[in-house]
Amino acid sequence: MINSSSARRLRHVVNIHDLRRLARQRLPKAVFDYVDGGAEDERTLADNCQAFQELTFRPRTAVAVADCELATTVLGCRISFPAMLAPVGYSRLMHPGGEVAAARAAGEAGTGYILSTVSGHKLENVKSASSGPVWYQLYLVGGREAAEGALERARRAGFSALVITVDTPVAGMRERDWRNGVKELLGANPLAMLPYLPNLILHPRWLAAFLLDGGVPRLENVVVPGQGPMPMIGVGDALARSVVTWQDLRWIRNAWSGPMVVKGIMTGDDARRAIDYGAAGVVVSNHGGRQLDGVPASLRVLPEVATAVNGRAEVLMDGGIRRGSDIVKALCLGAHAVLVGRAYAYGLAAAGQAGVSRALQILRDDVERTMKLLGCSAVGELNPSYLNLPAGWPGQRTYASGASSPV
Repeated sequence: MINSSSARRLRHVVNIHDLRRLARQRLPKAVFDYVDGGAEDERTLADNCQAFQELTFRPRTAVAVADCELATTVLGCRISFPAMLAPVGYSRLMHPGGEVAAARAAGEAGTGYILSTVSGHKLENVKSASSGPVWYQLYLVGGREAAEGALERARRAGFSALVITVDTPVAGMRERDWRNGVKELLGANPLAMLPYLPNLILHPRWLAAFLLDGGVPRLENVVVPGQGPMPMIGVGDALARSVVTWQDLRWIRNAWSGPMVVKGIMTGDDARRAIDYGAAGVVVSNHGGRQLDGVPASLRVLPEVATAVNGRAEVLMDGGIRRGSDIVKALCLGAHAVLVGRAYAYGLAAAGQAGVSRALQILRDDVERTMKLLGCSAVGELNPSYLNLPAGWPGQRTYASGASSPV
């Protein structure tokens, strides 16, 4: 149920950019920049969005599309439209509802949610909040024993798939986080926090909610034997402790009997390797431009990965999706569905569960409108013939005049 305050904030929200503006107003700079920023010069962050703008549509005109079939299945789970919520760490710092609010909004929208290890709510509470599919994304924070404990809890709670992120051997250099003192704000030393307190005080609504929620939460799903849940730590420390190698996938495969998805794939070779290690799906992802700056946009790599997979696993992608038309373009280039991260995180930061619901509704309506304008009645019918690809673009095709499919 949307409270009156959230309703007022969302009244004039038309697109994801409006949610970003509201999030920026409500959050302290350190928290907003954590959500919004990328690594180093943020070239990859920018290219994730730019890549979508370089593609134009080839609509089929004079076609009446009364109803569009937007639903699809991902790893056997039916979702209402081809987008799921990506794992976003530190969500409880954005809004007290955090992961629980996002999962509930996803379930009510008929789609899935992926819970990050770096979360402030217990995985059991997150799963019970959602009526849709919920996956668990594993970092090895706390070591193998803590990870195995989390996997067993996720299995008992009913999580339907496991996502392994493989692009974090170290943390990317997220310069905004360093300048804003994110590590100090998450630490236990009050003196280290002093230089950054003025900006917190300038956001009283966020600060009051943060303090009423108990302050910096613990990592409720990283329970170290004999110590309990780990304290919330900075992203650099978290990722440095969670390197995943191909060899690690063997014991993870033994510890988890359900479907496994490998996230962070940027080459066809790695996609094939992930499948060889038992992946039922791969996510084409550059971590939202937050790891290695200077790699291509995920969308540019998608055709290579889709070709390499060749139907042996499901191909998902994330990075730069801000409109439903972006989702349609990704599906045309071979994605089975997409993951959205910042798009819903802005909504969560702006208005909690209501903001996430609004983000999902915007994207779903965008997809349906784009499909009707394209003259396409089902997401399963999308293919590269609905796009104009610039010269040199990966997966470029040439179309004969009047052709409706590649020649």
